[in-house]
Amino acid sequence: MHKESAAYNILMYSHDTYGLGHIRRTMAIANHLRDINTNVLILTGSPIAGRFHFPEQVDFVRIPGMIKKTNEDYQSLSIRIEQEKALSIRTNIILATARAFQPHLFIVDKEPLGLKKEVLPTLEWLKESSPSSFAILGLRDILDDAEVIKKDWQQRGIYSYLDRLYDEIWVYGNQSIYDPIEMYKIPGQIHSKIKFTGYIPRKKLNPQTKVSVRKRYRILEDDSFILVTTGGGGDGYEVIDHYLAMHDYYPTSLPFKTIIITGPFMPKAKSEELEARAKIHGIKTIPFDPRLEDLIAAADMVISMGGYNTICEILTQQTPALIIPRETPRKEQLIRATRLKNEGLLDFIPFKEVTPQLLREKIISLLSNRRHYVEAIKTFDLSGLDTMLARLTHFKAKNGHTEQQHDAIPRQQEECS
Repeated sequence: MHKESAAYNILMYSHDTYGLGHIRRTMAIANHLRDINTNVLILTGSPIAGRFHFPEQVDFVRIPGMIKKTNEDYQSLSIRIEQEKALSIRTNIILATARAFQPHLFIVDKEPLGLKKEVLPTLEWLKESSPSSFAILGLRDILDDAEVIKKDWQQRGIYSYLDRLYDEIWVYGNQSIYDPIEMYKIPGQIHSKIKFTGYIPRKKLNPQTKVSVRKRYRILEDDSFILVTTGGGGDGYEVIDHYLAMHDYYPTSLPFKTIIITGPFMPKAKSEELEARAKIHGIKTIPFDPRLEDLIAAADMVISMGGYNTICEILTQQTPALIIPRETPRKEQLIRATRLKNEGLLDFIPFKEVTPQLLREKIISLLSNRRHYVEAIKTFDLSGLDTMLARLTHFKAKNGHTEQQHDAIPRQQEECS
């Protein structure tokens, strides 16, 4: 099916209904897999895809955004159109893009069949009409409570689709920390397809970054600097509310500086309320920062909800973290926080147990034991991108592509502009 071409084409589907996680993970992978001979085209419904800096050899096709209302009900994000019509448009764009781009490798993020099976026609077309193409399912370390995933996958026949339509399944985590093969009862015939990549690192920043960020925000070398971030912010109000409630409870005895990122998806009324409350305590709030890694690197500790991408950023910058994981609509953040605490990499407070007193106690403890956490993180190998690059080399060889010097294009941070 593939016409002779010097370029190797990778098509990526990013399951974006809300938040920043999927598009940030997809951008990190794309930035690493591209080279002078490798194109990466991303299919995404993210409303902020256009705010990312897309490096050479990487581009995106924007499909109409959808937002989840319930487990079964999705609504169009920006245009007034019925769910079925919006899904029909998305499905057709995905298939038409695949037919025109003719990918050698198709990487699907998280949802095996895409939103409401919108990727299924493309996966079936590749199998029938482009048998030399390879289909990869990329899964974050933990999807949800194991019983929920098993029931969902059994009901939707996902196990048979994994067997029939995918060449490999990349799990972006460590099998020793959480093993989806065992937890989700994946059938034996699929086991050989599963590759554990390890967690996905981000760009490790120059130590000078920390100095310049702290200088920009007038944070002294001796100050303890806490960064509070909840990703996209759509469900982050309660975490920031707890943090400000702690300041209300201890108005004069908290010896640290704080920056709060409310997130681009937090409702305006809520972000304005939090900003006004923060101002009383001299705390700076930012709705969105295009260089989140810089702030994480500059902080002495991070308070966050513990989504996959934020955790990877925290581990890359080797910053101690206190996680307040959400437990609805999925339990993956709580499971992740529990498993990584067992590894000595972070601490967490269950969502329903947060009080001003406990929050202050945990923060003081974590700041006092910073060195312990930093040393533990230093020994933790973030192997995700290197493993994926090795798999790409394997697939290129199968497609008859000779490997080029992979670093022909300088790596850039997969950040927004």
